[in-house]
Amino acid sequence: MIYERKPGVPKFECDVFSAKHRDYVVLIPIINEGNRIIHELERAKKADVSSVADIVICDGGSTDGCTERERLIQLGVSALLTKQDAGKQGAQLRMGIWWALQQGYKGIITIDGNDKDSIEDVPRFIEKLEEGYDLIQGSRFVKGGVAVNTPFSRLLAVRLMHAPIISLAARQWFTDTTNAYRGYSTRYLTDERVAPLRDIFVSYELLAYLSVRATQLGYKACEIPVLRAYPKYEKTPTKISPLKGNWNLLKILFKNLFGAYNP
Repeated sequence: MIYERKPGVPKFECDVFSAKHRDYVVLIPIINEGNRIIHELERAKKADVSSVADIVICDGGSTDGCTERERLIQLGVSALLTKQDAGKQGAQLRMGIWWALQQGYKGIITIDGNDKDSIEDVPRFIEKLEEGYDLIQGSRFVKGGVAVNTPFSRLLAVRLMHAPIISLAARQWFTDTTNAYRGYSTRYLTDERVAPLRDIFVSYELLAYLSVRATQLGYKACEIPVLRAYPKYEKTPTKISPLKGNWNLLKILFKNLFGAYNP
């Protein structure tokens, strides 16, 4: 099924493999993740993640075969959303959030599709959503969290710049703010003072914005321990280029700090 473009939501194709079974959904934005997303889904299947949450792939237009339908079905994926419009990660997440809200899910968990994160911890996010939290940030830096082979430059950037700036804007301390492994309540995402479905969120703006808007508005937020592991002998899996990408992230950080993305 094709959903035509509307304000805040890109045009996309939707392939539903199984009907809604759970109250919560895991959205996984990907583009050409190859075997990384396949291995991540295999881990999810082994951990029986689909027994507590539906799994939905938010594809940015992969051409490497990682979204082959029959294999996704075998790995327990409920739906494949394929963006057919402009935009990067932010557009993929807007596509997924809009679709999930239309299906009536109580909450949304997001996780990268590059096999760095402990998808086995999805039940922990759901526990916190059930307890009434509206933003749950996964962190490798809190007690119980595990950081494996984190590049030193990434470690410095997160601990000394990204986390302090996000925490200042949020008025609550967060430790692992570049981590997209998160949980969001539907009441948070549907608040008109949040309004995440806007075309200004193209790349990483939405992640930065949703990190701070919850506590600004009085919603409950917390961190929970997760594992984030970088491959030891391979190129770091990331879509952020060293110069242009990091400069853009820095601009997003400061625009977010001064409320540029608020409705």
